[in-house]
Amino acid sequence: MAPGDDGAADALEAELLALAVQAAQAAGRELTSRWRRPLAVQTKSTPTDPVTDADRSAERVIRELLARHRPGDAILGEEGGATDGTGGHAAGGLRWVVDPLDGTVNFTYGLPTFAVSIAVCDDEGALAAAVLDPTTGELFTATRSSGPFLNGEPAAPSSCDSLELALVATGFAYERSVRVRQAQLAASLIPRARDIRRLGAAALDMCWCAAGRLDAYYEHGVKAWDVAAGTLICERAGLVVRTLEPDGILPSGVAVASRQLIDPLLEALVSAPAA
Repeated sequence: MAPGDDGAADALEAELLALAVQAAQAAGRELTSRWRRPLAVQTKSTPTDPVTDADRSAERVIRELLARHRPGDAILGEEGGATDGTGGHAAGGLRWVVDPLDGTVNFTYGLPTFAVSIAVCDDEGALAAAVLDPTTGELFTATRSSGPFLNGEPAAPSSCDSLELALVATGFAYERSVRVRQAQLAASLIPRARDIRRLGAAALDMCWCAAGRLDAYYEHGVKAWDVAAGTLICERAGLVVRTLEPDGILPSGVAVASRQLIDPLLEALVSAPAA
């Protein structure tokens, strides 16, 4: 690397993070203005997989802001799909991976557990990430070379090194056959862990692992926009992020834990008997 490249990389990461934070906060304001108010709700993959006018409006806010500041970058959003910037997404370009409302079901029920998740990635992974909890104002951030931070202060994972003492979060898919198998995994894990939590927002599950509020997290069926920001935040916290491979019933997924917990967690999941 040429002299000065480190400084240029750090400056770019800081610039991208500032924009990610700005976009997340703008989307968060859009969501809170609509939260616990009448919503137009439609469904996507199944009758239990909702999308609301709040999801779409928050993503529109993000896309408009990114188009003004980074028109050459590509965007992958949960609601709007993949779009190229004016420069396309050739190798070496940047892509923003956006979930404007992670936790839509919680949002529609008026539950205060949902988030805006934004990551900006190059061909090697995420360069900067921001996850905002609009109801508390908590902002989790990281760049490839710094963080993680919670509202600007360093965040750190728990020191738990035993699965028996670990509080583990998970999530469930919308398809019935997948949920049946996921329930078997959870039932098998419960006697081996302290307890299980199902919060309903993957990005917050991951950030709460990075901040020590959870000891581990796993979920099958997550999409890139669910985990792109959380992955960088967790990795910067020193946690291990593993891909869960599909098995014929379960789609691919993600697992997050410390180096001491990741193998026992994966072993427990793999050994779960099928009914």
